[in-house]
Amino acid sequence: MPGFDSMQGQIWIDGELRDWTDARVHLLTHGLHYASSVFEGNRAYGGQIFKLTEHSERLHRSAEFLGFEIPYSVEQINAACIAVLEANGLAESDAYVRPIAWRGSEMMAISAQNTTIHLAVATWQMGKYFKKDGVRLQTTKWRRPSPESAPVHSKAAGLYMICTLAKHAAEKEGFDDALMLDYRGYIAEGTGANVFFVHDGALHTPTPDCFLDGITRRTVIELARAQGMQVVERHISPDELPTFSEAFFTGTAAEVTPISQIDGQHFNVGAVTDSLVQAYTKATRGE
Repeated sequence: MPGFDSMQGQIWIDGELRDWTDARVHLLTHGLHYASSVFEGNRAYGGQIFKLTEHSERLHRSAEFLGFEIPYSVEQINAACIAVLEANGLAESDAYVRPIAWRGSEMMAISAQNTTIHLAVATWQMGKYFKKDGVRLQTTKWRRPSPESAPVHSKAAGLYMICTLAKHAAEKEGFDDALMLDYRGYIAEGTGANVFFVHDGALHTPTPDCFLDGITRRTVIELARAQGMQVVERHISPDELPTFSEAFFTGTAAEVTPISQIDGQHFNVGAVTDSLVQAYTKATRGE
């Protein structure tokens, strides 16, 4: 399988478009060694990037949590994302858009006050992230840390290290993804998506006090309430899993994806999940 470094196209980096294979950083970049980088994941549908401004605003907030300022405004980031789609012939396509900001190579130490802040945006075609008939999850030993232990509300690269470990372990056992608990033992999220459960027609979802309150998560809550559904945000114990009839993921890449199994507990792909899949599809397509 060809790597992402050998794809063809253009990437926007520090204010200009460059050939894909020329978009490189130095080996001694601070962001590589000390995880001083933040990113976003945007989806374009028919060339229109869904909730682009919300994503660009969150990128700015993520950088602030890590103690640096992105030298491009939200409007400039939006324009860069649109320019990358057009430069790669994806102005009318379904695609994934990845903005990323990081500290440069001026300092190679824990302290990095004098590093240059860089910004890049790449894009590529993207279809469904998960299969449609429901994903199978294994609860992982890795837990989301407390807000006193990490910048948990930043979409920061370093916070995804345990996600990779968790997903690899789950895949090794034949599962599609992992379910993560938080530092207290409550259900938190998947490795890259928020999670919802259905009980007697109402939605129950973990309170995002130690992980990202996803943009797709908030969108689905709005769509559910518009349909008259009750939405309950609360701490959820793993012991409650048998009480739920349906479960699903939400995320920019995952969209609304049914969950068919968590460990030994099985779930239906039911009417509530199906209605929200359809509602989200209409919202992203501007229908």
